[in-house]
Amino acid sequence: MHALFVLGDLRAKLVKQFQSRFVYITEQNAEGIYIAELDTESALVVDDKPGLKLKVGDHFSASVLPSREGGKLEIKFREIKLTVYGIGDYAFVTTADGHGIVFKEGHSVVMVFAAHQQLQEGLTKTLKAVTAKAAKWRKGELVTFKASE
Repeated sequence: MHALFVLGDLRAKLVKQFQSRFVYITEQNAEGIYIAELDTESALVVDDKPGLKLKVGDHFSASVLPSREGGKLEIKFREIKLTVYGIGDYAFVTTADGHGIVFKEGHSVVMVFAAHQQLQEGLTKTLKAVTAKAAKWRKGELVTFKASE
């Protein structure tokens, strides 16, 4: 039951990310980084409280699912479908440009970053620097991940 409360709180923080106009979702792994910019004014955000689900167009969805283990958060982005079980798989990061949540899945990380304003220059460099606050890469390999909880 505790995991459901933790994941519900995490989902609430994720919903808060989408209150910013520009949200960036990144996927970083050994091959490199993939970045998607979502303009929340044109992408529909649906918050179904009883189902604990967040959906942004066809681009991104996150939902808390009941399970025998006490709940899990499922995040879908592109071909990525990652599952967060309670604590230790995510980190909260804050920079001058905005705030984000970094999720770890194996040797990949996915970040949802709410920017204060649209990032015009150095998009890749800026978002890699934000991710680096939680995930350290060396020679293309994820070597450390600093979870928030």
